[in-house]
Amino acid sequence: MPLFAARSTVPVDAVLTSDGSKRTLAVYLYNTISGRKEEFLPQDPGRVTMYVCGPTVYGYAHIGNARPAVVFDVLARLLRHRFPGLVYARNITDIDDKINAAATEEGVDIGVITDRYTRAYHEDLEALQVLPPDIEPRVTTHLAEIIGMIEVLVEAGHAYAAEGHVLFHVPSYHEYGVLSHRDRNDMLAGARVEVTPYKKDPADFVLWKPSTPEQPGWDSPWGRGRPGWHIECSTMIATHLGVTIDIHGGGNDLIFPHHENELAQSTCAHQGRLFCRHWVHNGFVNVDSEKMSKSMGNVLLVRDLLQQAPGEAIRMALLSAHYRAPLDWTENGLQQARRRLDGLYQALRDAPGPERPLTAEDVSPAFLEALEDDLNTPRALAELSAIARAINSSSSSDAKTRQMTASLLSSGALLGLLQTDPETWFAGSARRMDVAEIERLIQQRTAARSARDFATADRIREDLGAMGILIEDGAEGTRWRSVE
Repeated sequence: MPLFAARSTVPVDAVLTSDGSKRTLAVYLYNTISGRKEEFLPQDPGRVTMYVCGPTVYGYAHIGNARPAVVFDVLARLLRHRFPGLVYARNITDIDDKINAAATEEGVDIGVITDRYTRAYHEDLEALQVLPPDIEPRVTTHLAEIIGMIEVLVEAGHAYAAEGHVLFHVPSYHEYGVLSHRDRNDMLAGARVEVTPYKKDPADFVLWKPSTPEQPGWDSPWGRGRPGWHIECSTMIATHLGVTIDIHGGGNDLIFPHHENELAQSTCAHQGRLFCRHWVHNGFVNVDSEKMSKSMGNVLLVRDLLQQAPGEAIRMALLSAHYRAPLDWTENGLQQARRRLDGLYQALRDAPGPERPLTAEDVSPAFLEALEDDLNTPRALAELSAIARAINSSSSSDAKTRQMTASLLSSGALLGLLQTDPETWFAGSARRMDVAEIERLIQQRTAARSARDFATADRIREDLGAMGILIEDGAEGTRWRSVE
């Protein structure tokens, strides 16, 4: 999925800066398992592998679900800038007790529920300009592989069958807790550990569980049942990306127990071989400084937010904070993101556009350096604003201004921003308004000005202002944009 018309001809280990010197290219990411920022060094630069935990499709996506999708979309775009061979997988969990409950409530097959909400998820992400992953595996198409991995774990003594269940025996993996940096007592106290008589150890977790006749189930050596959540991702990773992957991503809430359990079972299933080189996790989304929850009534669905603002503005708001930091979602923050985009698009609207296809060399070195520093999107966005200001104040030749425009566009592309025609952006900002009526009023105002009826022209300007429409008169005529 190339972002530019041509790949860079600059050597992959260096890039020219604005003063003509060479800057070493290196991507640094915070690695959860080491607790520090490290240079990203893939095992095979020609095939970089990244897996991100996707949605469990039993309902519409909320803004918390959208954050990892946007964050890791930006990371994928950045990595492809240097490693065109990136293979990015993001799964769909379509076996889950919540899915079963939703299907039972509606009296339909689980496929009806999962197909509906998978389509909705794709629609929402497309509106947020999230590119599709290279691979999107579903659990239901990997049952044979899941059963096979569980059998390997049982044969190796890392798992055992008990009363129709198969459980991973946590004490068999001595490094358990290395990812979440928790000791044994903390893990048992802080996790939702199900204490049952058939467990050898309270921390043991389910790989396979029995299904009742009315529940979805699949035949296995341990009886009809369904997989546990953790084994699903381990199996899909091994199937599509290999034993060792370069990056595993997801939200902070997945570090324990989900990713800790993935790490344990994958390592044990592959005779101790390294499972993941870099663990990357994004922070939580709060709403008006409160934790988002159904009990608080503050769960914000992406599709509802799309009725309030363009998807690109929602994306901009999600990128306004560093990905590892908590993000406090507010209405004011969303409107600030929209106004910030207005400013960037206005610079593009007023400037001459590039006369050639964009290339990777057009990306601002300062912008790229910000993203390469642990995906520092606030700093990268500040650089976009700096380029826009330079365009607005430019009195240089068209060639230099066009180069700055190319830099703004190609840098924006790495964030998934500024890919809409400026006129389309400003028209789209008023999608809930009667655009034909706005144009009619502008024509009336133009006629009034031509007739030197300035009182009528001023009244129409005020009427449009009350509608949230800003009028801009220039040599090329009158243009308008929404300022809501």
